Amino acid sequence: MKSGITESDKKELQLAKQLLENPGIAAKLTSIIGTPIEIGFEKLPKNWKAKIGVITQKSLLKAADVAISTMDENYYEEPSNKWHKLGVAASGGIGGLFGLAALAIELPISTTIMLRSIADIARSQGEIITEYESKLACLEVFALGGESKSDDAADSGYFFIRTSLAASVTEALAARKTGEKATPALVKFIINITQRFGIQISEKAAAQAIPIIGAAGGALINTIFIDHFQDMAKGHFIVRKLERVYGQDFIKEAYDLLD
Repeated sequence: MKSGITESDKKELQLAKQLLENPGIAAKLTSIIGTPIEIGFEKLPKNWKAKIGVITQKSLLKAADVAISTMDENYYEEPSNKWHKLGVAASGGIGGLFGLAALAIELPISTTIMLRSIADIARSQGEIITEYESKLACLEVFALGGESKSDDAADSGYFFIRTSLAASVTEALAARKTGEKATPALVKFIINITQRFGIQISEKAAAQAIPIIGAAGGALINTIFIDHFQDMAKGHFIVRKLERVYGQDFIKEAYDLLD
């Protein structure tokens, strides 16, 4: 590893890598519910892919509008992870009771709560969440840790995903800075996020399609879901915090050299 990084920062970067490169939602869901979610995919209706894509995009757009707008930029030592988990678990109970039909109602609610949790974590790592770039960085979290079977390790790694989103982030920021209406650029960015977040929503829907324990099962699945994104957020914003100190290129090289 290059010299120049303090031991405490190196430990933080190691923690971030452990969080960001851990197994995705599918593996975590299978581990907890004890049943391969492939069984749930078989129970989903034939047109589920198209429907989930539309619901996912609408949920992200709605969350982007309302989740962070009411938060202030004050720094807090610890984010309110437990309260956000309780909120998402409650909305998951709806999905457990009514199944896939409730996804269009439940997902916008849970996505908004999760985005507030992500922003809370960002704030605890020194982000000024009232800044547009920080809001985009919060939305980026939904693309993390969502590798599919068609991805290889290189295509699902943290920095690969950030690089794949970089052009749409730059476009959204440029539209904002020049005073142009940023909505089309934001929608394009959201579409790019949806491509990966949609994979994870599909896995969540498949898990909920497995007969487990009704509303309690939906709450459990949503708790796993938000726990995953809280981990992704913590890792992501630790990296961004260290990038502000050492520079992006240095931190990427240091990250790659870690075990």
